[in-house]
Amino acid sequence: MFILYAILIGLILGFLVGGRPAGLAELQLRWAWVIMAGLLVQVVLFSEAVSERVGDLGPPIYVASTAAVLAAVVANRAIPGMAVLALGAASNLAAIVANGGYMPADPAAMASLGKADPTTYSNSAVMPDPALAPLTDIFALPTWVPFANVFSVGDVLIGIGVVLTIVLAMRSAGAPDVKPPGVAAPAARS
Repeated sequence: MFILYAILIGLILGFLVGGRPAGLAELQLRWAWVIMAGLLVQVVLFSEAVSERVGDLGPPIYVASTAAVLAAVVANRAIPGMAVLALGAASNLAAIVANGGYMPADPAAMASLGKADPTTYSNSAVMPDPALAPLTDIFALPTWVPFANVFSVGDVLIGIGVVLTIVLAMRSAGAPDVKPPGVAAPAARS
């Protein structure tokens, strides 16, 4: 859900700074289908019906789908904002891999949301001494936020990257290539 909030914030900020939605349509995302497929795999993987049955396949599926999304984001690193998004995705992947295919969640962050350690495979799991603890889900959204959940530094970077990508794309929509008054165009060489 963190990404959905970032998309909403990006759109609002994009409009506030004079951007236009046409800029989003002009984005030339490479491997967009890999990003969508990886995220869809995770939505399905963490749905109650699947998470109850996935067993030992959960961690490798989670790692593979996260790695696929990261690879697709890195393929788009030339798009402004995507490098920040890639840094966040890499941070999350490092924490997940270092903890055997689970993203550790801080017990206090989970408790602040009234959540217990999940009994089925989940994208967040309470662990006594997680590896790369600063990169794990150590924060919690306020409970008054719809779909409040725990999140990591990587999630924050992903959110910032999404916001930047949207705002910058909206600002670039139809931006004319106009020189400021008094600036002459470079002379053509013969």
